Amino acid sequence: MLRQIKVSDLRVGMYVQSFCGTWMDHPFWRSHFLLDDPQDLEKIRSCGIAALWIDTSKGLDVQLDEQPSASTSEPALEPLAIPAQERSRNRPRIAMSDEVIHALNLCARTKAAVLDMFSDLRMGRAVYPEQISQLVADISDSLMRHPDALISLARLKTSDEYTYMHSVAVCGLMMSLAYRLNLPDSLVKEAGIAGILHEVGKVFVPVELLNKTSPLSEAESESLRHHPEVGAKMLLDTRHFSPRVVDVCLHHHEKIDGSGYPHKLCGTQISLFSRMAAVCDTYDTVTSNRHGKEAWAAAEAIRKMAGWTGYFDEQVFHAFVRCVGIYPVGALVLLKSGRLAIVMEQHEQSLLSPRVKVFYSAQLRMPIAQCVIDLAVAGEQDSIASLESVKKWGFKHLDELWSGISIGKQSIFSTA
Repeated sequence: MLRQIKVSDLRVGMYVQSFCGTWMDHPFWRSHFLLDDPQDLEKIRSCGIAALWIDTSKGLDVQLDEQPSASTSEPALEPLAIPAQERSRNRPRIAMSDEVIHALNLCARTKAAVLDMFSDLRMGRAVYPEQISQLVADISDSLMRHPDALISLARLKTSDEYTYMHSVAVCGLMMSLAYRLNLPDSLVKEAGIAGILHEVGKVFVPVELLNKTSPLSEAESESLRHHPEVGAKMLLDTRHFSPRVVDVCLHHHEKIDGSGYPHKLCGTQISLFSRMAAVCDTYDTVTSNRHGKEAWAAAEAIRKMAGWTGYFDEQVFHAFVRCVGIYPVGALVLLKSGRLAIVMEQHEQSLLSPRVKVFYSAQLRMPIAQCVIDLAVAGEQDSIASLESVKKWGFKHLDELWSGISIGKQSIFSTA
């Protein structure tokens, strides 16, 4: 199992999996090896790296009396890929189709609550953690009933409701990622609160700037880049939110290579929560319809983000992929049988074998009888051959196939 530790906790007998930093930051030509030489230990401690990853299945673990306790500044990462059924906090899943109905109603209620909260902030009224805690608890309950429903539905927002539903979506993604990283429940809740508030500074950005469809001028871009500092100051002034939540508001646009803003932090200078938020915020942004910008398909987003060198913490990004899948819900795939299918939900253990709904023959180029296939079931002969472009095939309203919801131009998250 992988564990991130401080360099000061490293000792001979541990298996070094990777260093937190680039290959230029350490004196070793290889990034993973069994640490069996005391001289190598001293080299690592003197090279300036603050943290690294060890594999406890191949070497020694941190001794119980040496394990760092969770601090207010940076909790330690726990094993990344824990099968869902091994988690004591997990409840039995309900059917995806059932949770979609719950999640749809929850998204509508949460969007309305976030809208009211942001309106209060614009008017100079205080916002308290108690106003957000129940929203976070409800989203957590939805993720426990079925992890795919809410985070998949939240992508279907219209451009007009992007600002508010983006906060809901990032909240769900942050909590899902925190569960995947096996963080304690208290930190999962904090991650959810941070997700809802991460772009609170945008309440003071002119609406016409947020909704502008043409390219921003340099002055407009610079103005927009101030929203993290504005939001963080707002949260600090209330004195009601934790340092982690404020830090996410301030640093969710930082990048691992130091090219982000506002402070050009790099590597482990960026807190764990902000590294998580960078991935969650970006994913929801590029997979959402915004003014003048068409959404990317979820699977396309994962593929492109994986190639953005220097943007994300590699370990955090890999954990995120395990949350949403290599083939996320709604992805169009071609099966080896020549049938086209839409991904319905992820398999708990196999990223390559989701449940899919077949609906079209690629050879005959005509619709076929729809049926759901679990590609992970023993004896199932079919499998995914390739990811397909929706534009290439010209399909419309594919999200209705997996969600069971009629999706038009109007919002599906209406409280009316």
